[in-house]
Amino acid sequence: MYHPCVKYRVETCVIALPRHRAVPLHVKGGIMKPAAPFWEKKSLQDMTQAEWEALCDGCGRCCLIKLEDEETRTIMMTCVACRYLDSDTCRCRYYEKRREYAPQCLLLTPDTVDNYSWLPETCAYRLISEGKSLPWWHHLVSGDPQSVHDAGISVRHKIISERYVHPSDFDAYITDVFGVPSHTP
Repeated sequence: MYHPCVKYRVETCVIALPRHRAVPLHVKGGIMKPAAPFWEKKSLQDMTQAEWEALCDGCGRCCLIKLEDEETRTIMMTCVACRYLDSDTCRCRYYEKRREYAPQCLLLTPDTVDNYSWLPETCAYRLISEGKSLPWWHHLVSGDPQSVHDAGISVRHKIISERYVHPSDFDAYITDVFGVPSHTP
């Protein structure tokens, strides 16, 4: 395909879609096909740091306090969130320095995703690791970071900060309201 104003072959172009989301298209054999997004082409291990960070849907579910039954090893989700989780944005207030503020915060990496069976079934890291597609409400699909909240997936306004709950009372806040039932490994 040749552009009428230039003397070279157009190999890629960008089409603007609703919400100003740009989709790169590749020309092959005279047919323009949408380029596969990075999360459909790469494994978690092959992603750049920016791509890895972009996968987070901002639901905040991983920042909820989890309890483990010592006898059965069952992991139970609570609606008590880490003190550093912003309940409006569902993002860590100190993300870059979270390990300094909360040393117990687990570091999710491409190599550890499969170790955390309690990750929500909707978690993009878990979905990609399992070879599944991202859901319609994920910001990389919808083009709108608000869609995770609009779809009711996030913990926005459904949580209480650990600042207001004594650790001995965490078990009173066990819930499956987030669609994350207790899990036995």
